[in-house]
Amino acid sequence: MCRMFLFVVIQLFVSLYAQRDKKFFRKDYKYIEETDSFYKIHTIHKTWQDAKAACEMEGATFFYPEDETEVNAVIDFLNKTQPFHWVYVGISDLLVKGVFETVDSIPIADVYNKWDAGEPNDLGGNEDCVNLRINGFLNDDKCDKKHPFICKKKRSMLEWNQFCYIPNMDYSYNENLGKCYKFHLKPRTWADAYVICNAEQSYLAVIDSPAEADYLKELTDKTSKDNIRGDYLRGAVLLGFHNRTGDGWKTIKGSPLEDSGYSKWGNQQPDGGVNEKCGSMFYNGRLNDINCSTKAFFICEHDVDILGSIFDERNAN
Repeated sequence: MCRMFLFVVIQLFVSLYAQRDKKFFRKDYKYIEETDSFYKIHTIHKTWQDAKAACEMEGATFFYPEDETEVNAVIDFLNKTQPFHWVYVGISDLLVKGVFETVDSIPIADVYNKWDAGEPNDLGGNEDCVNLRINGFLNDDKCDKKHPFICKKKRSMLEWNQFCYIPNMDYSYNENLGKCYKFHLKPRTWADAYVICNAEQSYLAVIDSPAEADYLKELTDKTSKDNIRGDYLRGAVLLGFHNRTGDGWKTIKGSPLEDSGYSKWGNQQPDGGVNEKCGSMFYNGRLNDINCSTKAFFICEHDVDILGSIFDERNAN
């Protein structure tokens, strides 16, 4: 038993460092040699707080420049790919006015600290977030403005879930189903849950067999939910099916629910309540319709074979 455990630990260790050597994080991130890090330019403009949350969902950090080398490398990357004149960076004085720090609480004086002329000026008394201009200088700005932004992952910080082919250690692999799953304990609306699963390179779980239904029921049962507080629907978890388009219940993959391999509804469900056009599962494994604005737990599913083939193809090039 000890020998087997040691073998597994060694395999995980070897896999982690082999993955770092391949210089791959996610297919939507670019590796830059000069900084030994991965970057993604988000072209959909967001507020500063939403940008920070988006990076975190992708397992990355809201980018801020650490030195002039990184500024030059990122601006070169930006100039070659997107015509933006500035991007939000992970620096603000939201904690204490006038004290600018990075998202991981590093004083700006310890990283890149070159401001544009006359900046920061706190125009109007509410410029608490920071953007990086294409000229390489920083500027304070209103946090509720929407700008493009960049997420970053240092290669030295990369961990790899070798069973699930993703850099997310929170997913658990089910050998019988050949898939990975994550039970999310922060209740969300159906649309928000959809976004989060997508950011994790996954999707809201779709039950395609009685065996998968049994596993999701088991996963739900064994996940401790007693300490969760707030206003959300208890007794159900959000899944990847809906009737949002009004033409019948379908999975998020586009197929009719009755053709998915599992369509066992709970007692008197779907009952067609007000705006109950999104899908969930009772804790007993039966399906339930739910108001799309109702918050609930949810399960993300990760298809190992599909993403694994993408990974292998990228590293073969």
